[in-house]
Amino acid sequence: MPARVTIKDVAAQAHVSYQTVSKVLNNQAQVSADTEKRIWRAVKKLGYVPNHRARDLRIQRSHMLGYSWRPDTPNQINPILDMFLHSMVEAADAKGYHILPFPHSDPENHIHSYRDLIRTGRVDGFILSSVEYQDSRVKFLRREKFPFVAFGEADPESDLFVDVDGTAGMMLVTQHLIAQGHTRIAILGWPKTSRVGQNRLDGYLKAMREARLETRPAWIARGEGSFDFGYETTRKWLDARVRPTAIAAVTDLLAVGAMRAIQASGLRVGADIAVTGFDDTPMAQYLTPALTSIRQPIWQVGQQVIELLVNSLEQAPLAETQVILKPELIVRESSVGR
Repeated sequence: MPARVTIKDVAAQAHVSYQTVSKVLNNQAQVSADTEKRIWRAVKKLGYVPNHRARDLRIQRSHMLGYSWRPDTPNQINPILDMFLHSMVEAADAKGYHILPFPHSDPENHIHSYRDLIRTGRVDGFILSSVEYQDSRVKFLRREKFPFVAFGEADPESDLFVDVDGTAGMMLVTQHLIAQGHTRIAILGWPKTSRVGQNRLDGYLKAMREARLETRPAWIARGEGSFDFGYETTRKWLDARVRPTAIAAVTDLLAVGAMRAIQASGLRVGADIAVTGFDDTPMAQYLTPALTSIRQPIWQVGQQVIELLVNSLEQAPLAETQVILKPELIVRESSVGR
């Protein structure tokens, strides 16, 4: 086996010090154009390949970014998560980083995983999602002074985050239902601990206030974002003496539960009771009727999250520290059949 070409070999070929070669390769030196050309010409001629492992050991970097999430039930796929992960993996790879995923099933004890990854030096930073009020992960990472970026609004005063404007999204969908002539609009929401869920509920409430429409407490349901919760809650609404004529759900899965409950009651989705979702998952367009939903720019979120975190780690200038992206209303038959 031929001897490995070292940075000192490149320096000798280019007639400069090996420190200068190292700084040029890491974009840390201001040298003349002629010197830089000689160095890159030597790199190419000798076939020099940087020893990233040795470099990472010297500067105590792993070039791994940790990401955890609470997994769904085994029989339930999550296309939004798949797209988010795919986007982050691609963006990280382009910058010389990799994603270390570690799903957690116990929200009370998963801080141990974060602590272990930090103490063993296996990650340089974290991406958080589904950030809640008083989130234990955020508190822990702030205390450790360890880099992280959140998908979802964290602390507007200090934290780096990328978010989709859920308030604006639910305003769009509620205003759409009002434009269709609906005045009795219910909402299927997330628990009170969910910051994202509260943002979406705020959008519904704001649109209703602006239209001077009544918001009945009984028609504001908050629970797990599951098919069953959407189904059972909708059945209760349908059995009431006065029922809503439209249901806005904060996820597509909740909306599907509502649609099935309406159909099981012998009513027509769209014609009798309008239903809307949020996320515009691939299944939305294939339902019967197709589901009106809010489309989130998830691919862009993944790209922006990595951009923020890597630039922070490498102390590059940050054009923005908090990015808010706009959602889009996709209208289909589930809300326009009256």
